[in-house]
Amino acid sequence: MPRRSDGPHGTAKDRALRLLAVRWRSRAELDQRLRRAGFPDDEVAVALADLEQSGLIDDQRFAQAVVADRAGRRLSGDREIRNVLRQQGVSEELSSAAIAEAGDEAERALALARKRAFRLRDLDPATAFRRLHGLLLRRGFGPSVAREACRAALAEVIAEVAGADEELTQS
Repeated sequence: MPRRSDGPHGTAKDRALRLLAVRWRSRAELDQRLRRAGFPDDEVAVALADLEQSGLIDDQRFAQAVVADRAGRRLSGDREIRNVLRQQGVSEELSSAAIAEAGDEAERALALARKRAFRLRDLDPATAFRRLHGLLLRRGFGPSVAREACRAALAEVIAEVAGADEELTQS
């Protein structure tokens, strides 16, 4: 297929393979990137079909990778994960299935709250709660989940600080 000199270089399949070499991508994301690069619709459709048939495009695998990263490494809430998957063009059905495998959202919220609460130990409790609660909300946790995680994590930190102060005064 002849190309104009101002069009994209190479084939749509080659461009898609280069994009996939960086990280897994959803079918919708590849479709959008290839069309934006100027490849004709029919060439994009053929390239995506070939890559899907060979197993290089798999929205289920992509969703599982995103969930593993967001829930495991970043400790994000279900809302943020669902939003990221929606932006990448993953269906609601695949998103829900992948998020269900992420584990308990309340446990992730508590883990993140514990991780960050120690840094806030020198602040007054109301300020520490407000900051920690805001972080959890920004990470995609629901208000009630965030509130409970904040309460539990800050209670642990306050007890630790009070215990350490008590030990110092007794010495």
